[in-house]
Amino acid sequence: MKLFLDTNVMLDLLGEREPFYISAAKIATLADKRKLKIIVSALSFATVSYFLTKYEGLKNTKDKLRKFKIISGICELDEVIIEKALNSDFPYFEDSLQYFSALKSECDMIITRNGKDFKKSQIPVMTPDEFLNSMKS
Repeated sequence: MKLFLDTNVMLDLLGEREPFYISAAKIATLADKRKLKIIVSALSFATVSYFLTKYEGLKNTKDKLRKFKIISGICELDEVIIEKALNSDFPYFEDSLQYFSALKSECDMIITRNGKDFKKSQIPVMTPDEFLNSMKS
């Protein structure tokens, strides 16, 4: 299974943001054990770096991003994705970039804490908790 992680989930994981960290860490552990594959947008690396550097410094942030890169795939943000996002009717441009990145990467699901932002998605959308609970069934 190939999961696209939205920026907020990547930030929950690397920023160890409670109460969301545990679920994000469980998904990362599954990826580390190669039970699933996680994909993120190149945009997410930039956004997470921006926020983490404010609180944790550049060195610590880069160390975390390097470790995360080992367990994740990165979808390029290219002209086609930007064109599709500019012409979409998603309410937020950033979410449309994430969505079209997930489509390009042929992901099976989008994992986000903001499912309402992906109402027009043709790919199933779940929170980290919803996804983990679905694996138990």
